Amino acid sequence: MAEYIHVSVAWPYANGDLHAGHITGSMLPADIFARYHRLKGNHVLMVSGSDSHGTPTMVAADEEGKTPREVFEYYHRRNLDVWKTLGISYDLYTHTDTENHHKISQDIFTRLLERGYLYTEVQERLYSPTEDRFLEDRYVEGTCPVCGYENARGDQCDNCGSLLNATELIDPRSKRDGTTPERRETIHYFLDLAKFREPLRKYLESHKEHWRPTVYNEAISKVDDQRGRPITRDIKWGIKVPIDDPVWNEKRLYVWFEAVMGYLTASVEWANNNGQPDAWKKWWYNPNARAYYFMGKDNILFHTIIWPAELIGINSLYNNGDNTPIVLPYDVPANQYLNLEERKFSKSRKWYISMLDLLDRYDPDPVRYYLTAVMPEMRDTDWKWDDFVARNNNELLAKWGNLVNRVLKFTDKHFDGRIPEPGELRDEDKELIAKVEAGFDTVGNLITEVKLRAALEEAMRLATEVNIYLDTAPWFGNTIKEDKQAAATTMYTALRCINNLKVIFAPFLPFTSERLHQLLGFDGSVFGELEIVTYDEETRSHDALIYDPDGASVEWKPQELPVGQPIPQPEPLIKKLAPEVADEERARLGFEA
Repeated sequence: MAEYIHVSVAWPYANGDLHAGHITGSMLPADIFARYHRLKGNHVLMVSGSDSHGTPTMVAADEEGKTPREVFEYYHRRNLDVWKTLGISYDLYTHTDTENHHKISQDIFTRLLERGYLYTEVQERLYSPTEDRFLEDRYVEGTCPVCGYENARGDQCDNCGSLLNATELIDPRSKRDGTTPERRETIHYFLDLAKFREPLRKYLESHKEHWRPTVYNEAISKVDDQRGRPITRDIKWGIKVPIDDPVWNEKRLYVWFEAVMGYLTASVEWANNNGQPDAWKKWWYNPNARAYYFMGKDNILFHTIIWPAELIGINSLYNNGDNTPIVLPYDVPANQYLNLEERKFSKSRKWYISMLDLLDRYDPDPVRYYLTAVMPEMRDTDWKWDDFVARNNNELLAKWGNLVNRVLKFTDKHFDGRIPEPGELRDEDKELIAKVEAGFDTVGNLITEVKLRAALEEAMRLATEVNIYLDTAPWFGNTIKEDKQAAATTMYTALRCINNLKVIFAPFLPFTSERLHQLLGFDGSVFGELEIVTYDEETRSHDALIYDPDGASVEWKPQELPVGQPIPQPEPLIKKLAPEVADEERARLGFEA
């Protein structure tokens, strides 16, 4: 029976171009996972969007002399180009400044307030006398009180991962002018996280067996530390606090509180866009549905503690009187960090790989392949340009691209460009076909467990098996002239395996698999298309990315290969990269060994 799989992907700040670390941290693993489940015939809803209201967007706006809206709209559209070019197949990629997101975020605030999970408190906040305003989260830096890191942000320490309030920083300073802020009183709403400790602990413990230890251990160790956390802030950019009072008219919902709601709000928007307003409930109020949340390790606590607490707090909101609880995250397969040539990515130091630049120089599937091969699932890993070139040439090209090209060219030359009719399959033929077809289970199970590096390695191992088979085939050399039927059987066996590997590789290499589908003579599509569209709302319009499955006709199972099917003129799937590419790319970085 088809399952309902919700794929929730971290919302990047719309304050700058995306780099390779963002992609391998959350977006690419989510896409591989979603594509696999679509091939399996499951009901997949994959959503995300640009975080429009984060203080990073405000900081960028100040630096660029623009409004926050101008900044986020500019980078939001650039994000859409990255997703389409790289093939990140969102059913909807939207943003948090839609009327839909504003309304639902305010509804959730009101529900939590009604149920007694919010309270007000006068607190001291950091205020800049030179700018005559309160300084929020990323406008402040200082020394982390937990680990002593000297450049901790006002909301979180990037070194130890601790969630912070800006007033907890030692020796705080304004990021704008370096001055020392002073403490002043202001009133804010707080989410009473202490009330959720017991249900959160019970929830976390129920998922211990299938969560990554890096995720579970961090979450469970922080449950008892939870206390009230402010959910409003003294700014004018963001979602209004839904209370008609002059005190609150000048404040907005805190981005950490409302941005995580985007997984729900985007699902509702997707349903409305498709003319089925209640369709989103099949994923959110279905006890058999499974929700997977993909992100980097810096977001673990937001998605294992804060967002589940909010969901527990609103319970059956929007469920039309049915008390069925809303679905909590089933798994949070957060990745660690990707570094670059053994140094952390840093935009300020220009030590990063812009995805727009990268995709302008390289085809998307080699980039997807490498980012999966070095994906930081359990520990930090490195993008190294020498390794990128070597893996492209020695693995993706040598073991897969050349295999396909070799077999298709031989078929075109010796069998009139048609799938040859085999004789009786020999033991070695049957054994190879069985090995490759078993990959639907072995690779599929690894993807289901979100062990994507291992899944890709297994797929490549199967391709290697086909290469070994061809290297020892009975028609090798001049035997084709002596026993064409034996050659036909061998070619059919290899083509049948390649047709199956086309599907097994498809979640990782969608563009290559689509092209190979055509080169094997098939009509239709493996997946479908990605489209950038513009939706009109009551008060504004916005651009979004949607996945359109129209034409998709391939399933995750052993494939039929019609004998006699004509194939078009073969062409290479993968390009070889020159060795000097690595030196050229390091030079772009200003690399010094």
